[in-house]
Amino acid sequence: MIDDVLQYEGKRAVVTGSASGMGAATAQILVDLDAEVIGLDVKPTEVPVKRHIDVDLRDRASIDAAVEAIGSPVHAVFSVAGLPGEPFSDLDTMLVNFVGARHLIESLVPNMPPGSAAACVASNAGLGWQQEIADLLPLVTTEGFDEGKAWLEANPERIATGYMPSKKFINAWVAWRAASLLEQGIRLNCTNPGPTETAMMPTFEAQAGKELIDAFIGPSGRRSTAEEQAWPLVFLNSLRCSYVAGEALHTDAGFLGAMVTGQINVEMPAQ
Repeated sequence: MIDDVLQYEGKRAVVTGSASGMGAATAQILVDLDAEVIGLDVKPTEVPVKRHIDVDLRDRASIDAAVEAIGSPVHAVFSVAGLPGEPFSDLDTMLVNFVGARHLIESLVPNMPPGSAAACVASNAGLGWQQEIADLLPLVTTEGFDEGKAWLEANPERIATGYMPSKKFINAWVAWRAASLLEQGIRLNCTNPGPTETAMMPTFEAQAGKELIDAFIGPSGRRSTAEEQAWPLVFLNSLRCSYVAGEALHTDAGFLGAMVTGQINVEMPAQ
């Protein structure tokens, strides 16, 4: 008999976006697994986390203050917070979804002992990033929040629409950064969820149309729940995935496989 197979008991876990959606679901699962959960969000969380810290991922000072408050050690980071694009600006969307999220993780790395892990939430809206890697690397390889923000401000055409490019940049950064982090004993991965019933969904439907959103559902014929996206994140950051790094896990109910093999024909929206 195996008890506590994911081994989160007593571990310190940081969850961004803990007030709603996938972030709240992730935080609740970790609380149930007896982890010491620190929730980060611009809004209060109803999940009974050990500590809630207000943080605005658009603001370097806010992130740095949160990192100082979190302290050490940090065994797992769940980067779930995100903006859907409109009504937020492309710059704000990119800061929250990528540059600020990256800065938080990088700032926590010195507090993460070997065996720790970080997992980010991307999206199947970021499909095709591999074919754009030459255009993505200039931002991916910037150093720190300020340099990343300056790149965003200097390249508005590369971040048009905000949400889709932010998810491509997450995928590219995970692929690029995972190798060097692994040398420190820290694993970095991401998930690429399909359409999920969260508070963001009405915004996505208003932007792209319900018909297009549902085209990305895949063979399951339904949208996922927040909990169905949270569990893969929890698994990725657990010791059971100790040999998994730089992975983009497609939590999309078979959508990508069906599309690649011609069973589904979906035209990716233009960025």
